Amino acid sequence: MKRTTLLHAELSEVIARLGHGDMLVIGDAGLPIPDGPRRIDLAVSANLPGFVDVLKAVLSEMQVESAVLADEIIARNPAVNTATLQLLGNTPVARMSHEDFKALSARARAIVRTGEFSPYANVILRAGVVF
Repeated sequence: MKRTTLLHAELSEVIARLGHGDMLVIGDAGLPIPDGPRRIDLAVSANLPGFVDVLKAVLSEMQVESAVLADEIIARNPAVNTATLQLLGNTPVARMSHEDFKALSARARAIVRTGEFSPYANVILRAGVVF
């Protein structure tokens, strides 16, 4: 469920249409995007926009019930893992293998591709409700 106004029109519209339980994926430039989910490509160049910046903007707009991270982010990208957990605050976070993460991504409403060029900078956000 949408909270305020996001600058990127396509992303804002997707967030506004999310229903309870719908999934939105934010991924790095290397995350494979399966056929099915809507693709929103924000990448301008390497690391622009960064994963953390996009996540922060999306979280300002979206009510998030839970999130999913790949297990591999802990060892392979600890800085992004820490930043992601800080931004998510008290949101429940599940972990799974990167292969399972990619399979679950295929069921998302949309996948947002950032310009991030660091490994495993990906998150699945499950939409909640504001009440």
